[in-house]
Amino acid sequence: MAGRPVSLPIPAGAASRTTYGDLGLGEHAHKASRGRFGAGDPCHHDPMFLAEGTCLFGQCGAAQTHLANRGVGVGDVFLFFGLFREDGSDPHHRIYGYLEVEEVIGLTRAVPGHLVERGHPHALALHAANDVIYAGRGVQANSASDALRLTVAGGPPSLWNRPAWLDRGGLSYHDRPERWLRGSRLKSVARGQEFVADIGRRKVPREWLARVLDEIRAS
Repeated sequence: MAGRPVSLPIPAGAASRTTYGDLGLGEHAHKASRGRFGAGDPCHHDPMFLAEGTCLFGQCGAAQTHLANRGVGVGDVFLFFGLFREDGSDPHHRIYGYLEVEEVIGLTRAVPGHLVERGHPHALALHAANDVIYAGRGVQANSASDALRLTVAGGPPSLWNRPAWLDRGGLSYHDRPERWLRGSRLKSVARGQEFVADIGRRKVPREWLARVLDEIRAS
């Protein structure tokens, strides 16, 4: 599968200046929503990948509390994954982009003007008392490389291949032992967007991460 993975932002209300049409996703939104949304509807454009090779990613509420409690900050890396489906194929999860955090910008006291100018939804309206934007280098993948696919071949979307270095207890929200299956498989939780793996300075997981980032940049 070599097509470009297209990630659809969720719908948005008044706190958005961006429509699906602005992103060239009007037809995709119409098809995915069975006609409920289209080119003229506003969307929550987040993560926001910019032309200069940087990314802005907003988090707040319970998700941000989880990240903060896990110590996520400058120097860490977000790997963005989502549910994708090519016409005629089964749905699957895959990694489609990354962000290397260079700055964590709190939004509760003041919002930098450049973020407002960018139209990032978390900069336009406060979403929670702990609203932040993570910023740094980051891009989207331009092809659906098999190396970025999480779901096992022929499996349900939630059944993932996992790297050999990722052991039980090494990924937040996945403490239940029955999720860690033989054959380097992981049964991922049904909902979640902020799983955290603390790899520290370990060589093997850092090499794995470097390969993933290279794959995204090369695609």
